[in-house]
Amino acid sequence: MLTVLRNRAYRHLFTAQVVALVGTGLATVALGLLAWDIAGDRAGSVLGTALAIKMVAYVVLAPLITALADRLPRRALLVGADAVRGGVALALPFVDQVWQVYVLIFVLQAASAAFTPTFQAVIPDVLPDERDYTRALSLARLAYDTESLLSPALAAALLTAISYNWLFVGTSAGFVASAALVVSVVLPKGRRAPDAERERVRTKATAGMRLFLATPRLRSLLLMDLAVAAAGALVLVNTVVYVRDHLGLGAGDVPVALGAYGAGSMVLALLLPKVLDRTGDRAVMLTGALTLPVVFVAAAGVTLAGSGDWRWPVLLVIWAAFGAACSTVLTPVGRIIRRSTSPTDRASVFAAQFSLSHACWLAAYPLAGWLGATAGLPAAVIALAVLCLVSAVLAVRAWPADTERDQHMDEEHAHVHTGLPQSHPHLLGAVAYGEGFQHTHAHRADHLHAA
Repeated sequence: MLTVLRNRAYRHLFTAQVVALVGTGLATVALGLLAWDIAGDRAGSVLGTALAIKMVAYVVLAPLITALADRLPRRALLVGADAVRGGVALALPFVDQVWQVYVLIFVLQAASAAFTPTFQAVIPDVLPDERDYTRALSLARLAYDTESLLSPALAAALLTAISYNWLFVGTSAGFVASAALVVSVVLPKGRRAPDAERERVRTKATAGMRLFLATPRLRSLLLMDLAVAAAGALVLVNTVVYVRDHLGLGAGDVPVALGAYGAGSMVLALLLPKVLDRTGDRAVMLTGALTLPVVFVAAAGVTLAGSGDWRWPVLLVIWAAFGAACSTVLTPVGRIIRRSTSPTDRASVFAAQFSLSHACWLAAYPLAGWLGATAGLPAAVIALAVLCLVSAVLAVRAWPADTERDQHMDEEHAHVHTGLPQSHPHLLGAVAYGEGFQHTHAHRADHLHAA
């Protein structure tokens, strides 16, 4: 996997991604503590709204910005987005009103909505070989998991010597370093698509959404994304409320709790490849989804407990269990999409997954924050637990139980298409067979194949 780092341009871009992620993780911890200082026990509501704003930026602005991105030089766009994010991070320590937090978070996430799709589009041009690009995708996933563990641990260490406001300085430094690394390499020039091509891309993106919703296992994935969002929202929005208000602990314990969540996720991500080889994606992912409501029961117990030193270590175990169960669902996502789509549809379906999964988080974040602030933490836990349970049960029903097929989707299957014209691109190389055309490829479930 690490051989791809021999490519200088990719090595610099990957390092830029890592330092920006670490900075973002520091901001996540600092933002929770800032919300506590401004809003006290209503910090969960503030964080829920701020994170909802982030999701709106990703879901709404990212497609719009991406449509305009081919009109701008890639490197200038990436560096400009990093500069905006760094400036916002430096401004956050000086706010003293909730609305100011919301405005700055919107600007920061709008810049991220410009940076992330552009960065993702650059990588396949830097690494045109498919095997190298696949390794890059694996490294990117590892970077995200590492950030969820490293940033809270780093924040906890820093908070022993400095106030949380200085964490925003670290965030800004991460974005500055990211910009410098982008400037240090020559990026391939993006090809500006003609108007007709851009319209075709937009149409294909819509088709990807339709295909995602029409495929049984992908509909199940969407429901599992909602279950994961319910659990993740409780952790990311209300950790500061649990630690500071419910348990009465210090600021330095907030990143410890977030780190427990990240540790659980990383451990499962490292263990899953061998498990998937033996068990199959359906059994693993649905087990993770059904585990989440069970963990919610334990979370409700800690929430309702009035006192006791035992609550802190138990909360860490619960947060780690949430991270592990979420990772069980999320780690195989790429395998499911790859196996459920044809190469020509794959990019649009990945885009649909990005948009729909962020929409799930957009629904869960305000529920975790606003309900917790208005009706109390127990009400928020119960509501999110019900949402998680319903989503997980529906996910099981949406994914047909065909264990043998799910375990051997990489094996090639001969089959006949009777409803397609011979000129259809999917039938390239197929031979006439009865009233249709026969060919052989690995099983997939899409608009051309049964689930």
